[in-house]
Amino acid sequence: MDTLQYLSQDSEARRLYEARQKYLHDEASMLGSAKLAGIKEVAKNMLELNLDIQTIVKETGLTEQEINRLKK
Repeated sequence: MDTLQYLSQDSEARRLYEARQKYLHDEASMLGSAKLAGIKEVAKNMLELNLDIQTIVKETGLTEQEINRLKK
């Protein structure tokens, strides 16, 4: 019996599988959000050092618009 058949027949196994998938998705989202927050913090520090926008764009991967919002 393959995994899909097993999960379709066992509601508890399906519930556990779905809970695990949700946890993994939430964990990935949280890590992605934390990484973006760190990149924005680096960009703010670069702005405080008066680095030009194009350098910040190149080094952080943020857009000019995102960096300009950080200036405010």
